[in-house]
Amino acid sequence: MKIKKNDTVVVVAGNDKSARGRVKKVFPATGRAIVEGVNFVKRHTKPRKQGDKSGILEMEAPVHHSNLMVVCAKCDKGVRVGTRRLADGHRARVCKSCGEMLDKA
Repeated sequence: MKIKKNDTVVVVAGNDKSARGRVKKVFPATGRAIVEGVNFVKRHTKPRKQGDKSGILEMEAPVHHSNLMVVCAKCDKGVRVGTRRLADGHRARVCKSCGEMLDKA
């Protein structure tokens, strides 16, 4: 999965198409990510202990990674992500259209 926490992504399919947001959490096992301000669902909850919120809560649900594209800072649009081996042996993510490094190394 080429999406990491704190990446800025754009949604390319679904109800929130063209929405941008920051990745809050990534679930590599299921290939999903929670994006800030995207894919809100309503959850009906009961208070489990004193002080818990109850009622209908709105929360962000995970989005499949195939519906997300990383936003390149230079291109300012959703781009495909490739990898490049650096001189010190580490790998870095790069933008496929302009070649700009996406990782802050």
